[in-house]
Amino acid sequence: MDHERARERLVARLDEQGRIERDATREALLAVPRHEFVPEKRRKDAYDDRPLPIGADQTISAPHMVAIMSDLLAPGAGDSILEIGTGCGYHAAVTAAITDSVNSVEYHASLAENARERLSELGYTVEIRVGDGHDGWAEHAPYDGAYLTCAAPEIPEAVAEQVRPGGAIVAPIGTRRQTLVRARRRADGSLDRTEHGGVRFVPMQG
Repeated sequence: MDHERARERLVARLDEQGRIERDATREALLAVPRHEFVPEKRRKDAYDDRPLPIGADQTISAPHMVAIMSDLLAPGAGDSILEIGTGCGYHAAVTAAITDSVNSVEYHASLAENARERLSELGYTVEIRVGDGHDGWAEHAPYDGAYLTCAAPEIPEAVAEQVRPGGAIVAPIGTRRQTLVRARRRADGSLDRTEHGGVRFVPMQG
């Protein structure tokens, strides 16, 4: 299978559907080899626009959702970003293709180790630790932005506190019904929230 051509066709379809707004997001999706982040037996499906299982009852997000979340977060080249839920490392790789610093927290040790090895082999600089994403990763705070790849009832307080004023947090919020939320942190620590449609993510662990 010609993975590069398949990736180009996928991004072209997302463009046609209006799923991508920023050039940086488009270039990252074209650059990151999604097939390297899915189990080998599912690689033929890597450039379908849908989630795929990656083990530990977790999934790799559909490419259109990664694009939407990246556009909403809008990281810049010099930004420091916190990711909650490394999974297989694909979303982290897309973010790392845009910005200089990505720190990611993964609940499952096996997924964290696999993602760490894969990202290193492919040349993406992403720091990963095993832990409870509700706690964020205070050591590298403050961040310019943060996002969750798993659904939480509410944005974890520690994650919000670790984002600098003016920074954004993008997260699927809810339990049975989930909504994609972007929250901008104000100078007083409060969050200015906007909603961006219904979504379905695996629940946050911990």
